[in-house]
Amino acid sequence: MKDKRWILIGVVVLALSMWSLTRQVSPPPAEAVTVSYSAFKAQLVDGHVKQVSMQEDDLSAVLDAPYELQPGVASRLVRTRIPPVGDPSLIGLLEEHEVDISALPPPADNWWVSWLPWLIFIGLYLFFWRRLFQNATGGFGGRNIGDFLKAQSQKKRGASPKVRFDDVAGQESAKQEVAEVVEFLRDPGRFQKLGAEPPRGVLLMGPPGTGKTLLARALAGEAGVPFFNISASEFIEVFVGVGASRVRSMFEEAKKRAPSIIFIDELDAIGRVRGAGFGGGHDEREQTLNQILSEMDGFEGHEAVIVLAATNRPDVLDPALLRPGRFDRHVTLDLPDKTAREAILKVHARGKPIADDVDFSKLAAGTPGFYGADLKNLVNEAAIACARAEEDQIAMRHFDQMRDRVMMGMERNLTIRDEELHRLAVHEAGHTTVAHYLPNADPLYKVTIIPRGRALGGTHMLPEEERHTLSSAYLTDRLSVLLGGRAAEKVLLGNVSSGADDDIRQATQLARAMVTRWGMSETIGPIDLRQSEEHPFLGREMTQPRQFSDSTAHDVDLEVRSILNAAEACAVAVIEAHRTNVDALVASLEQHETLDRAAIDSLLGDSISIARSQA
Repeated sequence: MKDKRWILIGVVVLALSMWSLTRQVSPPPAEAVTVSYSAFKAQLVDGHVKQVSMQEDDLSAVLDAPYELQPGVASRLVRTRIPPVGDPSLIGLLEEHEVDISALPPPADNWWVSWLPWLIFIGLYLFFWRRLFQNATGGFGGRNIGDFLKAQSQKKRGASPKVRFDDVAGQESAKQEVAEVVEFLRDPGRFQKLGAEPPRGVLLMGPPGTGKTLLARALAGEAGVPFFNISASEFIEVFVGVGASRVRSMFEEAKKRAPSIIFIDELDAIGRVRGAGFGGGHDEREQTLNQILSEMDGFEGHEAVIVLAATNRPDVLDPALLRPGRFDRHVTLDLPDKTAREAILKVHARGKPIADDVDFSKLAAGTPGFYGADLKNLVNEAAIACARAEEDQIAMRHFDQMRDRVMMGMERNLTIRDEELHRLAVHEAGHTTVAHYLPNADPLYKVTIIPRGRALGGTHMLPEEERHTLSSAYLTDRLSVLLGGRAAEKVLLGNVSSGADDDIRQATQLARAMVTRWGMSETIGPIDLRQSEEHPFLGREMTQPRQFSDSTAHDVDLEVRSILNAAEACAVAVIEAHRTNVDALVASLEQHETLDRAAIDSLLGDSISIARSQA
């Protein structure tokens, strides 16, 4: 709008300038013809001129007969200009021929014309000064310094979202925790007359993709109040004080429109522990955090403004943010279980043409570990696959196809030699066999030797139930499954390859965690021997000086090695005990490339429970 205003001002100035210039010289009458001075003087000498009007160098004359300038163009009124050198004899000739002489005053100067150059200069100066000032203060894209100091949410004017709690599936406990906030925002007077103060801040915690932002928008939508949404990173600028100014501006606007909600996403971007940065306590991030703390302390009891914030790193937040009176309500959004995943899938399937064969319960059971964002992406990818196949309804096969793509990666066209393909089949058959026969391993889902994603093949398992803790028996069998591919290469091929690189890395990390973190070693005992800790400012693990002796470190290494060797020996024993079934599985993999759970059970044993008991 401001750029359009400048363009309008420029058009007005140009129009006035043209009007002023056209006013300087009076145009000749419409019927007059312009002739040369010589032709005019010849008419004067011949006695045809009856009347003359002079205005500076302009001369108009009335003749006694029409003067024909060219065929078809004739008039008794002629117009000419006196030569710049002048004509001293002109007045004498006019008097000699008794011509009526009229002298007109010169045209009055227009004040606008005299000021026009100055006005143009001032306009250009202001235009370029405005552009240079914006660049100097970071106000690119047409923003002036006032807009630059304002938070983005203030310029969006906090519209009330249309999302409701019905759109947030799988987080029933979280919705119950924030329900009283909705009641307060709908009718703050009912609480205030009893002396109850509103909750100052609500901190939404959970892994990425669990729906923290969606829950915040649904809360504002249920309450029907303005929603000021901003990311914490928008407060941080290179200029000191800008972040604090934006905080003040946003809180002032929210207070004017109370009851309202302020939502700060990714709070850990500015809310990390103070004093841990390289700039001491004077950097821009800490000044912005101090301003937020000050604003939340300044809420009066009658101000119905609720501050929501979301983070997936509550462990690095400054303690001042979490004390009562600030973010004293902590709402945790967990990984959805099977029932929650089914509800989430149904929410995202609304309005889409779903085929009758789609079983959301079965689909939810086959997506353990998926977050809400993952499930939304799964439904969207299935719709894309359906459209690509030019079909009218999204069928179960589309969901299965996209689930495999999400879990195992996209298929790659990669030429593999027969020798390598056989080794790959042996390796994956080893993983599958050990997972099939060990009692505590997760159930198998699918095994493939088709290159997908970054892997040449893969053995994929799906847990039948949600796990919140991991037992030592489960972890021990998990180690044997990881080393099952290497064990199969040893038994069937007599040597090992580099294909077990990632398996060994995962197994080593898991075994070391069992020894140093979870106390699952009889030799070491229940003691925390981890060698790194979370750095609150950088937000990642930093290696710290070791807090235990070299002798203890040597014992840890020996115990990790012992656990891994025992897990590999167990895998070798399982493969040797079922060598015939393993050979059949390898041959079937080389023929079909991908086997599902039913095919695996038919090759390794119809009943997994009986087969495991026999192992």
